[in-house]
Amino acid sequence: MLKDGKYVYCIIATSYECNFGPIGIGGRGDLVSTIGFQGLSMVVSDHPLNHFVLNPENILAHQRVIEAVMSQFDSVIPVRFGTVAATPDEIRNLLDRRYSELSDLLQRFENKVEYNLKASWRSMGMIYNEIDKENAGLKKLRSKIEQLTDEEKRKILIVEAGHLIEDALLKKKEYEAEEIVSAFRKTIVASKHNKTTGEAMFMNTAFLLTKGREVEFDNILTDLGERLKERSDFFYTGPLPIFNFIDLRILPEKWEL
Repeated sequence: MLKDGKYVYCIIATSYECNFGPIGIGGRGDLVSTIGFQGLSMVVSDHPLNHFVLNPENILAHQRVIEAVMSQFDSVIPVRFGTVAATPDEIRNLLDRRYSELSDLLQRFENKVEYNLKASWRSMGMIYNEIDKENAGLKKLRSKIEQLTDEEKRKILIVEAGHLIEDALLKKKEYEAEEIVSAFRKTIVASKHNKTTGEAMFMNTAFLLTKGREVEFDNILTDLGERLKERSDFFYTGPLPIFNFIDLRILPEKWEL
């Protein structure tokens, strides 16, 4: 039988033992509770020590637990997915050693939440037409291709044109994403661009907000959606744990010194 350790979700500031229900990762219905040291606590549940499975279900369970904690606490520092301590004493020892650092993080990100915004162009034909009109180098290259009769040379220039289009599309994505971020500049604390997928998605951005400004954020997005409804589609999620703005990683060898 595998020995259980303590799977760690996040860190909160509380002197009281908390019970968040049988929502632990792994599908066993493990109780999610806290292990604390002098007002700092890690939110944990039992989990086999040497048998951790990386799958979508566990990733979602990790996030759901943190969201449940967020509903009760104003400052929640997420810990990287897959972090397991061997014993409660290891957790207390680490909280002791890193007390100042973790306390500062909790204070810095108090009342902060994350929203993620994705945006995609509605018509790629329209976007490629714009690139053709805007890019003088591409115009010249297309003219050369049309005039060439040597098939091998045409193929070389067609490949070159393809690279120019790819570069122009990337720059267009970056420009339009920044234009949208600028509309939120007075409302947000910070933003972070993440990787986009597919040619139509030009924005995949995380925003850090102070609680209480969610309606303001939503109103700005509604205005953008109306103004750009013929050009772009928007999809956003939140409030979420601040995964994009904190990557708190605890290596196995760091639990005990």
